[in-house]
Amino acid sequence: MIGSIVRARLKWLLAAPAVLVACLGIADHMFPPPDPTKLALSPTVLGRNGELLRPYSVDGGRWRLAVKLADVDPLLQRMIIAYEDKRFYHHLGIDPIASLRAVKQLATTGHIVSGGSTLTMQVARLLEPRQDRSVKAKLMQMARAVQLERRFSKDEILQYYFTLAPYGGNLEGIRAASLSWFGKEPQKLTVAEAALLVALPQSPEARRPDKFPARVLAARNRVIARMERAGVIAPEDAVLARAEPLPNLRIDLPALAAHATNAAQHHDTAQLTIDGQKQRDVERLMRAAAKNLGPTLSMAVLVADVHTGEVMARAGSAKPFDQQSKGWVDMTRAVRSPGSTLKPFIYALAFENGIALPETQIEDRAENFRGYQPKNFNQGFRGTVSLRQALQLSLNLPAVQLLDAVGPLRLASSFREAGVTLKLPRNTSPTLAVALGGAGLTLEDLVTLYSVFPRGGVPFTLHDHAFTHQREATATPQLFGANASWYVADILAGTARPDGVAPLAISYKTGTSYGYRDAWAMGFDSNYVVGVWVGRADGTAVAELTGRKAAAPLLFNVFATLKSIATKLGPPRGVMANMPATLKHFGSTTPPEAATQHPLQIMFPPEGATLVRVVENVGIYRPVVMKLEGGAAPYRVLINGAPTEGQFRTKDIDINAQSAGYSNVTVIDANGQVASVGLNLQ
Repeated sequence: MIGSIVRARLKWLLAAPAVLVACLGIADHMFPPPDPTKLALSPTVLGRNGELLRPYSVDGGRWRLAVKLADVDPLLQRMIIAYEDKRFYHHLGIDPIASLRAVKQLATTGHIVSGGSTLTMQVARLLEPRQDRSVKAKLMQMARAVQLERRFSKDEILQYYFTLAPYGGNLEGIRAASLSWFGKEPQKLTVAEAALLVALPQSPEARRPDKFPARVLAARNRVIARMERAGVIAPEDAVLARAEPLPNLRIDLPALAAHATNAAQHHDTAQLTIDGQKQRDVERLMRAAAKNLGPTLSMAVLVADVHTGEVMARAGSAKPFDQQSKGWVDMTRAVRSPGSTLKPFIYALAFENGIALPETQIEDRAENFRGYQPKNFNQGFRGTVSLRQALQLSLNLPAVQLLDAVGPLRLASSFREAGVTLKLPRNTSPTLAVALGGAGLTLEDLVTLYSVFPRGGVPFTLHDHAFTHQREATATPQLFGANASWYVADILAGTARPDGVAPLAISYKTGTSYGYRDAWAMGFDSNYVVGVWVGRADGTAVAELTGRKAAAPLLFNVFATLKSIATKLGPPRGVMANMPATLKHFGSTTPPEAATQHPLQIMFPPEGATLVRVVENVGIYRPVVMKLEGGAAPYRVLINGAPTEGQFRTKDIDINAQSAGYSNVTVIDANGQVASVGLNLQ
C-alpha cells in the first residue's frame, strides 16, 4: 500500500517540470499570479526624520508594514538565503536539486520530509494561501513561482518575502516582527536576533517567544549552528549568539502622537514635522505627571520650533485611549479659557504704545472699571508695584488698568493679525474681562501668540503637516516692535520658578481659569515655544488646580528633556536707558484738566494710511511729516516701540521714512498724553 502511494507521488513530482514547461505559456496568460504590488499594507505615519510614529493594522487586525530591502540587515538577508534557499539567485523559481532531494526523502520515508520550497515558492504560497498540502497545491505553487520570477527581480521577490512572512499572532513581515520582539527596526540586528527571525516563519505559532520559549530557543540555536557550519557567521559570534537571552514578551508597536497621527493617516503622504524622540520624551513625562494628578484629569503639551513654526511634539492627552480621563479628546485643539496667559500681550501693547515701561510704577488696588470690579487671585492687594513685578506676580488689577488704556478691541485685533481669533459669545465684543481669561483660545492659539516674544514681535505660522488639512500659511505681520517683545521676554525670564524643578533659562507665564477649570503654563527660549494645559476634558472644576502647581512643573521638565542650548535674548537697539518722568508712574502724570482742554491728536496721517515715499536723493527718502493737534510740547516719538532721537517742540514732526512696510508711530506729550497711528510706507 505504502509502495503504491510512494510511486504515485514520485510520478507526479518527476512529471512536474515537463507539465510546467508545457503549460507555462497558457497559464501565464490565462491565470496570472496575484500581484504583490497591490498588497494591502499597514498605513503608517512617519516623523520628521522618517521614523515610525504609528502604524495602523490592515484587514483582520494584522500588522503588515511595508519594508524596503535596503532597510533589512544584510546579515539577516544572507542567513535567510543560506537557511531557506541557498541557490536563490541561480534558479528560476524552482530549485531542481531541492526538488530531487524532496523526492528522495519521500521515496525513502514514505512521507514528505521537505517540500523543496524556494523563497519564491514561499512568496507564491503567501500571496495565494491554500489550506491543503497536496501534490496539486505544490504544483500550483511551483507554477506561480515561475510566473513571479518572470515578472520580478530577485531583490523584489526577497523584499516581498520580508513583507509577507508570518511571525506569530497577527504579525506579518520583518518590520512588524522586529518592532514587536526587539523594539527596533530590522536595519541592525544581532546574530541571535537575526537567527530568531529566520526560525520563526517556519512555525510561527508554535515558536512564539512569549509562549514557547524552550521550542524557540532550540529552533534559534539550530539556525545559529547551521549558519556557523555554512560560514555565514564566525564561531565566536555563534558562541555569543547562543548566550543571548530570548525576548520574553511582545512589545507594543509605536503609537506616538495619537491625535496628530489619526488626523494625518488619511493623507497620501503621512509625514509630520514631529520629532519621534522628543514626542516619546514628552509622552513619558506626561504619563509620570498624570499619576500624581488623578485618573480623571487630562493634559496636553505642544512644542514648536521658534524659527520655523514646525510642531516638534504634540500630545493631546496623557492617555489617549483612556475612558476615565476622556483621553480621545485632543486638548491641543480644544477651546478653553486662557486665564492669565494673555496678560503679557497687554503689557506688550502698553510698551509698544509708549504709555509705560517695565519699571513704571502702578497701583495695585481695588478699582471700579465702569461696573467691572476685578480682584486679585489671593483677594489681597500689593499697593504700588512696578509693571515688572505686577506681571511676574500675575496681579489682576494692573493688567486690567493697562487693558483699559490700550483697549480690548486693539488687543483682539493684534491677535487676528497673527491668525488667532478670540472665541466670544455670539454678537459680543471683547471686554476688560479678557485680561483675566474672559474669552476662549486653544493651546495651538497660545503657542502661536507666544512665538512673538522670542521672534521680535513677528508670530510664526504653526504647522505639523505640509498638506491642506492644516491652517493655511498666512502673512506674518509684526504685532509688536522688537523693544516691546524684549521687555516682556525679559520680565517673564525673571518669574520665580515652581518648587522642585531645575533652574532653566526660559521665560514663562502661568494661568488659571475661573473656577479652577484650566491650568496653563506657556514658556519659550530662543529655540522652542512650549505650551502646557492641565484640567478635565469635560470642563469640570478641579479644586486647587492652578497653573503654577499643575502645569508649570511639567513645562520645566519638558524644556529639560529638550536639552535646548538657548541663546540669551539680549535687548535690541533703542531700548530706553533712562525713563522719562512722564512714565515713572502709570496714569498719574497727566493733569485731568490739561487732557480735557488740549487733547493730543494726530491729524495726519490717518490710521491705516498707505503713504508713497518721495525720493530725495539716491537711496534717501524724504521724511514723512506728521501733523499734531493739542497736547503740550516737547513731544517724544516712538516707532514700533523704539524711541527716536531728540524731542520735538512743534506740531509738525518729521518721521524717518527709510524703511518700507508697516509701522506703529506713537507720540507722547509733556503731560504724558499718548496718541498712536499705524501706517504703511511704500
